[in-house]
Formats: sequence, C-alpha cells, structure tokens
Amino acid sequence: MKKIICHAFGSNSATACAALILGLTTLLYSSPKISTAEAHAVAKSNTVTPRRRIEIDLSDQVLRAWDEKTIVYMMPVSTGKRSTPTPTGKYRVQTKLRSTRMRGDGYDIANVPYTMYYHGGYAIHGAPWRKNFNVPGSHGCVNLSVKHARMLYQWARVGTPVIVKR
Repeated sequence: MKKIICHAFGSNSATACAALILGLTTLLYSSPKISTAEAHAVAKSNTVTPRRRIEIDLSDQVLRAWDEKTIVYMMPVSTGKRSTPTPTGKYRVQTKLRSTRMRGDGYDIANVPYTMYYHGGYAIHGAPWRKNFNVPGSHGCVNLSVKHARMLYQWARVGTPVIVKR
C-alpha cells in the first residue's frame, strides 16, 4: 500500500515518501472537513526540500526562512517567556494543521491558524491575539502574525528543518 501511495503522488525517495504518509495520516485523522482534492494537493506539497530550512533566533526574536544561501522570509516572532522557554535544538516540521485547538497550563485556544508542530507540543503558528512581536511572550511556541504564519505555512513542507538557537 505504501508503494502505491508514494507512486501515486510521485514520491521516489524513502524520506519524501515517509513525509507524504505522515502528512496524509495527519490529514485523515485530524482534519475531517478536508476534501479528497485538498488532501491530494496538501500531500503533494509536503515533499521535503532539503535545501530549505527555518531558523529561529531567540536573542533577536526573528525567524528566517532559507532556501540554500538565500533568506526568503525574515519575520518577527514572539517565543517563550522566561517561565515557559522555547527549547533550542535542531528539529523538523512534523505536522502541518491549517487550524487546530491548543491546550496547556493556563490556556485553551480554538482555531489556532497555520500551525506547524516541530518538537512534541512546540509549534510555529499564527497568533491573532498577539499585537507585539520581537519580544518573548508565548508558552514556548513560536508565534507569528497570521499573515506571516500563512506565508511560512505555504512555503514549508513536512520534514523542513527547524533550527532554534540563542
């Protein structure tokens, strides 16, 4: 079945195929309102492009999206505050959700837009409730304006490297 799915979406490498299967599984189980045509389009767009990466600079509160040696996007972010820090490290986009509910200690927010989980419960996402960026203030996620989150969501794929540094 795996070979049939990967062939149908034109995926040749094992890594791209695994990302494709993960993306389809996520769509099927977390997005019941998505059509078959949308699932096909999203799955096809989820092939990994190794030259792309997302870098988050906690010191500057800036996200940079790279395509090889070129900065494609540079966006102000709001990362974790001192009591709920954003962990540093090298990760990959694990799941992309157009909209999701986020719950944690002291918050329960429905319809969080353009969410890309990269490390357990940590995600890059739109934050329509936030007015000030370039300053820490989240519960550990990387908050973007909705406009910037949409752009990044459309650009990044499942498997895109995410580097969080100080």
